[in-house]
Amino acid sequence: MAAVGNKAVSKAVEKLTATEGLASSVAAIAEREQLELSAISASQVVAQNVAFELAEKTAGVKYPAVYVYCEGLANLLKEKFRTFSGKVYMAVEVRASHDRLEGVGASTQYYVEAVTEVLDNNRGEWSPGVYYTGGYKVEFGPIRHGGKNFLQAAKVRFELEVSMN
Repeated sequence: MAAVGNKAVSKAVEKLTATEGLASSVAAIAEREQLELSAISASQVVAQNVAFELAEKTAGVKYPAVYVYCEGLANLLKEKFRTFSGKVYMAVEVRASHDRLEGVGASTQYYVEAVTEVLDNNRGEWSPGVYYTGGYKVEFGPIRHGGKNFLQAAKVRFELEVSMN
């Protein structure tokens, strides 16, 4: 079952780091809203579920940071003779930092908008047996101390339909 979660995570990272992924969405939002947003490079999109305190102490995080991970699996056995046919519960956690309290909340919302734009533009089959049908839920965390001074995280949760032998 671990292979199902790993495949889903790698496909999500692939969509986010593609040419028409986060980098182009962030640039389009910055231009449309006439504001300055730090670009997100492929190296800032990480396939990992790590607490921000640990990430800052060990990895030297560059903000904004995007973490992609599988939160859970449900083998619903929808299809006969398949080893796995069910749902993969995914999360994309966006962490933004700013030196001023006023700036962190707005920038977090724009980065989340970029993630949801990428998801909206990639409905359908991600690979044989992996489908994103659309829909997501966004949860914003409280602003706390960290990063450049203030840090906020938001989680975009979505489901993938998976059918594998």
